[in-house]
Amino acid sequence: MDVRFHNLSVSADIVVVDNSGAKYELPTIPNTIKKAFVGPKKRVVRKEILKNISGVFAPGEITLLLGQPGSGKSSLMKILSGRFPIEKNITVEGGVTFNNVQREQIIQPLPQFVSYVNQRDKHFPMLTVKETLEFAHQFCGSTLLKHNADLLSQGSVQENQEAIEAAKAMFPHYPDVILQQLGLKNCQDTIVGDAMTRGISGGERKRVTTGEMKFGMKYVSLMDEISTGLDSAATYDIISTQRSIAHKLHKNIVIALLQPSPEVFSLFDDVMILNEGELMYHGPCSQVEGYFEGLGFKCPPGRDIANYLLDLAFRLTAIHQEMLRFLEAPYDQELLRCANESMKAMPMFSQSFVESTLTLLRRQAMVLYRNKPFILGRVLMITVMGLLYCTIFYDFDPTQVSVVLGAVLSSVMFVSMGHSSQIATYMADREIFYKQRGASFFRTASYVLANSASQIPLVLCETVIFGVLVYFLCGFEADASLFLIFEIVLFFTNLAMGMWFFFLSSVGPNANIVTPLNMCSILVFVIFAGFIVTTDQIPDYLIWAHWISPMSWSIKALSINQYRSSGMDVCVYDGVDYCAKYGMTMGKYYLDLFGLDTEKSWVTYGIIYITAIYVVFMILSGLALEFLRYETPENVDVSEKPIEDETYTRMETPKNNISAATEDCVVDVQSTAQEKIFVPVTMAFQDLHYFVPDPHNPKESLELLKGINGFAVPGSITALMGSSGAGKTTLMDVIAGRKTGGKITGRILLNGYEANDLAIRRCTGYCEQMDVHSEAATIREALTFSSFLRQDASISDDKKYDSVNECIELLGLEDIADQIIRGSSVEQMKRLTIGVELAAQPSVIFLDEPSSGLDARSAKLIMDGPSAEVFFLFDSLLLLKRGGETVFYGDLGRDCCNLIEYFEGILGVSSLPLGYTIPRRGCWNVLAPVALSEALHNNLAKEGITAPSPDLPEMIFADKCAANSATQMKFVVTRFIQMYWRTPSYSLTRMSLAVFLALVIGLVFIDADYASYTGLNSGVGMVYMGALFQAMMTFQSILPLACSERASYYRERASQTYNALWYFVGSTVAEIPYCFCSGLLFTVVFYPMVGFTGFWTGVVFWLTISLLALMQVYQGMMFAFLLPSEETASIFGLLFNPVTMMGMGYSPPSYSIPSGYTWLYRISPLRFPLSILEALVFADCDDLPTWNETTQSYENGGSKIGCQPMADSPVTVGHITVKEYTEQYFGYEHESITHFFFILIGCIILYSVVGLIALRYINHQKR
Repeated sequence: MDVRFHNLSVSADIVVVDNSGAKYELPTIPNTIKKAFVGPKKRVVRKEILKNISGVFAPGEITLLLGQPGSGKSSLMKILSGRFPIEKNITVEGGVTFNNVQREQIIQPLPQFVSYVNQRDKHFPMLTVKETLEFAHQFCGSTLLKHNADLLSQGSVQENQEAIEAAKAMFPHYPDVILQQLGLKNCQDTIVGDAMTRGISGGERKRVTTGEMKFGMKYVSLMDEISTGLDSAATYDIISTQRSIAHKLHKNIVIALLQPSPEVFSLFDDVMILNEGELMYHGPCSQVEGYFEGLGFKCPPGRDIANYLLDLAFRLTAIHQEMLRFLEAPYDQELLRCANESMKAMPMFSQSFVESTLTLLRRQAMVLYRNKPFILGRVLMITVMGLLYCTIFYDFDPTQVSVVLGAVLSSVMFVSMGHSSQIATYMADREIFYKQRGASFFRTASYVLANSASQIPLVLCETVIFGVLVYFLCGFEADASLFLIFEIVLFFTNLAMGMWFFFLSSVGPNANIVTPLNMCSILVFVIFAGFIVTTDQIPDYLIWAHWISPMSWSIKALSINQYRSSGMDVCVYDGVDYCAKYGMTMGKYYLDLFGLDTEKSWVTYGIIYITAIYVVFMILSGLALEFLRYETPENVDVSEKPIEDETYTRMETPKNNISAATEDCVVDVQSTAQEKIFVPVTMAFQDLHYFVPDPHNPKESLELLKGINGFAVPGSITALMGSSGAGKTTLMDVIAGRKTGGKITGRILLNGYEANDLAIRRCTGYCEQMDVHSEAATIREALTFSSFLRQDASISDDKKYDSVNECIELLGLEDIADQIIRGSSVEQMKRLTIGVELAAQPSVIFLDEPSSGLDARSAKLIMDGPSAEVFFLFDSLLLLKRGGETVFYGDLGRDCCNLIEYFEGILGVSSLPLGYTIPRRGCWNVLAPVALSEALHNNLAKEGITAPSPDLPEMIFADKCAANSATQMKFVVTRFIQMYWRTPSYSLTRMSLAVFLALVIGLVFIDADYASYTGLNSGVGMVYMGALFQAMMTFQSILPLACSERASYYRERASQTYNALWYFVGSTVAEIPYCFCSGLLFTVVFYPMVGFTGFWTGVVFWLTISLLALMQVYQGMMFAFLLPSEETASIFGLLFNPVTMMGMGYSPPSYSIPSGYTWLYRISPLRFPLSILEALVFADCDDLPTWNETTQSYENGGSKIGCQPMADSPVTVGHITVKEYTEQYFGYEHESITHFFFILIGCIILYSVVGLIALRYINHQKR
């Protein structure tokens, strides 16, 4: 396929910060509100992403795409592949054609012709490598399709037919071919894993990302930065394979690479160089060096040509004119034939709807049911709650209708909320969906249908277990047909609400919004369900909410199913003739008491409606996933000020061997370097071994490091190299004390003394591969945080600020120093990771693949990378082979002469061509010779390395942390306060939903009469639901935030940055104002709207509901610190909170709680704040009225709600006041308010202490 683009320009209307004031406006709460209501003080400017680009990618060629970050490489690839998000602020000009067919004409089937490998590695963590590729193969067509066969048409008729037959035979095994091509055979049965689940390495994950898009035999392959995390040998092998595919299958392949070595560069036919959206060069690789030399830019000796090109006008040259002539040249007739016969008739998807749905169903079921902790947690939860419900509501009395309907409501609520724990999983899977849907793997409808269908076995299992326990033991009518209806209603309710949560996760931008929104929606469904607020009390203008609530239909169907059964639809029941007294049967009487319909046909209508709403939610989910995309970072402002030109100076550290004195080594750099305030330390490691249990045979061990030796002296840089799986990261983890499991043997020494764990952590800095930071801080704040907390307390503040400024200047962060970390690019995050460790001024610093994800220009800045120029900066090299064995260790010599001499002395290794990366591929698996080992042994035996020296002190630290407690508290607490202030999606969502809930409840109860039986029950339920869901919303909201921040906490604690106490103090203190503020907003709206009076009563109401929210937040933090994942914490929350809800005294009411559960009633933490809230308004009466037997009415009494006689009470209740009913039936006593208030504070302290203990002693990071 011939790809041509002529005068292609892409621009975006970007919000730009005005030059006045702060350069980067932080996303604080006031700024967010101002944007929403006032309008930001910003203006929109047009940013050119691509500027008038023209070019041709010819079939049968492989093209290298080079450019610095922000040059437009990814944008060009996305435009050509149809993945660029064309929104209102995007303008695309110019033309793109595929075999003379305009891109717009084939935009829908375009992914069938063009594959795009993006930069992000998003995969299902529980699938193995082979399974991931096999599913991709099936989605793209596991048989040879017609357009695949058209690729095999370059030979004679017989040769073409033989090739097609061979391809058909090979096609089912194509995943094995890709595994072999990408070097993934050795890990094909290993799960992919993620940040919390151990799986394959980062380089292997990148290869899986590449392999996933290799299926379907696409005409054009666009690959964006596929070498990230790969060693040079693996990169060479992969590019070599792609070159062969392009040439032999006449495919068009374009690859963007960050740091191509000369060896890799020579594999490409053409190269395109972009700079800030403009075309610098597009032509043959063989002419590029001569072209730039003709302009006066001669590549210096020893520099990689690809890296040199990135540091450098093109349109007037002969090369460009030749490309333009080719662009205007007529198309090959074979390509035009392909366009007419194949392209225009190409379907959007390789599989039919049924086939792709079944494939997706198999994959979704595999992903779901491999998550054993989740499955076991759900089954355990459903069993425990079923047992709890059936014993609490055991053999209820049907005449106690509030208890019966309470059991129905509790059952419906519980099965409805079961799927809410999967919201985090749904949102993580959404990223994978975006990638695969963009590649036309499957239809959105297939994905939604398969996702829902995969839940059916689990939902059925839950419904059967829960239904059997609750139905027969609670005392529902013992009839098989009625039981079946009970199960059917619960089953479809579970499915419908599961699809509702799936819809929310499809339409919501992030978990901070979706999680509280799901609790808010549940509250609205419950309020209008017809139990807490009966239908006759719902205002006419809100009655529509009752009719659309799925729970109202479920409760109505189950209630009618119970009370219209043959055993209850009778006139005389328990000695009372209901027909004579009320003119209706017993069943109809109790249904009518709560305003429920009495006709049996409503059971059928309920089942039909729940099924229909399930389908509606499914359709809405499909529409949301099809048309909404949340793929861009938040809070990114583009400053109009151009980034200043940055230059990089080549620097060398002094060699530490004797010959260094005779070497010319000049450093002439204008720098603001400050006085160094760290202690120089010599680190040595001797005979290091590391063992882990064999996953296939836990009784056996695997040895990942095999007797590694080495040392590093002050003022030197040592390169640690090796292929993927050689043990580089493992060795660094072992030396730096980051391993949390396995067995380590050998010695680690500092200045010749055995190093303890504290000394290693205090002396070293570790830049890990994963860029993990607290994302609400600015870059400058993150560096300051590290500087003040990890440098010794004896160092002055001025020097610490100087080290921060030095790091900013050294790493080129001046322009973005005051930018918030959230939304930063890969390159910026990597530089920040290094800066955080440099700001700590450690004696020894480890950098694990610091150039991963960076271009060669940025890699030179941080002094790492595979290019020859950068490699010459190192003093020593430790080269490992796969299996954790040493290949080479020693001094490199000037321009790596020692290393070159060593490898060229190996039999069968050719001489190294000028300018090539060192070491060359093919030399990684040779063991170090005896002479090299003896030299290392002699050096290790020297004083100050593995033997103590009188000139070097032993590294002993009296304190675990460098900073004093006051400094730790100041910085950690301040960071949390700033984090909450700058995360409006969390803070404002909670406050907005608090106001929304208050308004909804207030509108329902705006003219409520609490002096009747149904009115009082509804009033008590109103306070119950308002308080409970305010609490549940805060519990669910804190989980994503607490779990996301936990990763940066583990990294900082590993470096002894601060005491866990101050992290705990910061996280808890920062929550207090937001809990009280949201509580105030709720109370100010809710309290007067529902008719409550009394200022001081309102103040106590506000304090109680705020403390309730605070208690639930601390409970959420406790679960987040105790449990390994957000999903697990959510499941335990769904188990723990409903259990405590059973003891709140509302459903079931306290008088009906079985004696065996009085302990739960007494210790339930949620009972105490609810009792205070209910007693404040319904049990407050100083002057109770008296009952006059003669007049059969109450006389006198106060005016408060609690003093009013309760009207329309059932025959089983008799005459009673509001206060008496509240205290006798619900157990909410006004006299206990003060006592319960102190218990509430005690519960808050208890959760906090348990959370602190978990934070201090439990580490869920497995390394």
